[in-house]
Amino acid sequence: MDVPGPASRRAAAAAATMLLRTARVPRECWFLPTALLCAYGFFASLRPSEPFLTPYLLGPDKNLTERQVFNEIYPVWTYSYLVLLFPVFLATDYLRYKPVVLLQGLSLIVTWFMLLYAQGLLAIQFLEFFYGIATATEIAYYSYIYSVVDLNMYQKVTSYCRSATLVGFTVGSVLGQILFSVAGWSLFSLNVISLTCVSVAFAVAWFLPMPQKSLFFHHVPSTCQRMNGIKAQNGGIITNTSASNHLPGWEDVESKIPLNMEEPEPKPDRLLVLKILWSDFLMCYSSRPLLCWSVWWALSTCGYFQVVNYTQGLWEKVMPSRNATIYNGGVEAVSTLLGAVAVFAVGYVKISWSTWGEMTLSLFSLLIASSVYIMDTVRNIWVCYTSYIIFRIIYMLLITIATFQIAANLSMERYALVFGVNTFIALALQTLLTLIVVDASGLGLEITTQFLIYASYFALIAVVFLANGTASIMKKYRKQEDAESSSHVTTS
Repeated sequence: MDVPGPASRRAAAAAATMLLRTARVPRECWFLPTALLCAYGFFASLRPSEPFLTPYLLGPDKNLTERQVFNEIYPVWTYSYLVLLFPVFLATDYLRYKPVVLLQGLSLIVTWFMLLYAQGLLAIQFLEFFYGIATATEIAYYSYIYSVVDLNMYQKVTSYCRSATLVGFTVGSVLGQILFSVAGWSLFSLNVISLTCVSVAFAVAWFLPMPQKSLFFHHVPSTCQRMNGIKAQNGGIITNTSASNHLPGWEDVESKIPLNMEEPEPKPDRLLVLKILWSDFLMCYSSRPLLCWSVWWALSTCGYFQVVNYTQGLWEKVMPSRNATIYNGGVEAVSTLLGAVAVFAVGYVKISWSTWGEMTLSLFSLLIASSVYIMDTVRNIWVCYTSYIIFRIIYMLLITIATFQIAANLSMERYALVFGVNTFIALALQTLLTLIVVDASGLGLEITTQFLIYASYFALIAVVFLANGTASIMKKYRKQEDAESSSHVTTS
């Protein structure tokens, strides 16, 4: 079972904004659903066994070989996540969130139950498929809350829900490390705790109120009316959505609709929705700066997923858990907390990203490549741990910068579209990389060779953005010199 990590969660959160345009309840009703969803997120992320997954599969409990785990089992998560992403997205909207949240909780229960009692290669591969369902359905968790709270509560409830998952992951990692290293608990016992926690999360999800509206299949009348109005005004051609960087806020229109209106639900114009999305897609990716940040987003996220998913295997190769005490849980907790500090600090950095953005991406991509290379070649577990922490901090820092650079001039609809497309491309690239490098039906390379390829992959990203950034800076300064020369001639 791969561990998708923050990148995967951010991907789900980005895609979830496509599902935000839903009916609201009065502001005073926000507390209960938010508290229930935070409790669900906390317990669903409280899985102390997760940092020790690879040692557990390779140990006496499952008795699997390294080739089976790395080349035949882990790739199943990548494939299932990619295949399920779009159908789950549509199902989330059609079923109005809560059933898909319940499906996620149920998938986590099945995953950890099988992790405890399933035996054999095929059974563990099915386990990975169920974990792929759990990962893909995270979109329902991140989008549910927007369907039951008022617009002016979005920022607050978002911070609460995301903090709940972060705290749950950190507490789970620390708890697992303490129980394993200090108390001497077995990995099987840690998985029992994980199963208990996800079961509690599933029980909490049943008490979530059922939303009444969604974006496509159960949207509010104002949305449909607005679309039809645009179509009528432009002879069926959608131009209003791409006239400027900021679309008219659908939420502002919807917020003026009385909550007790008893009108029949209009049939959604699916073709018109697709036209709007295509128009926005062309408009967004015609912007060179946005295209640049999006390319880095997709390429680096692909590499990040691979490193995070298989790093436990590398650690096990460097220092087998059967011979010494391992500190995987502590490393995951420290990297998450330091990454959060770096993300907070980047808000105070003053730099002209339009000028130096690509050079920054190149420099830090080179640092990422170096950390992965050191992790792979220096066969010392503490060097591996340190390099992994640096790797995660730099990635979380850069992905945050990319996020607000992409979102700076986008409306919510376009923000969701761009992040959704970027995430899908990242998953497609990861699937291709997994199929070629990792899967037993491909090259099926051993873990150390894989990480050498991942280091080269990030080095190639650094070279590409160095060349592109250098050309952009030279072009910009040449324009400035030409403008100054023209100004001087005119003055003379």
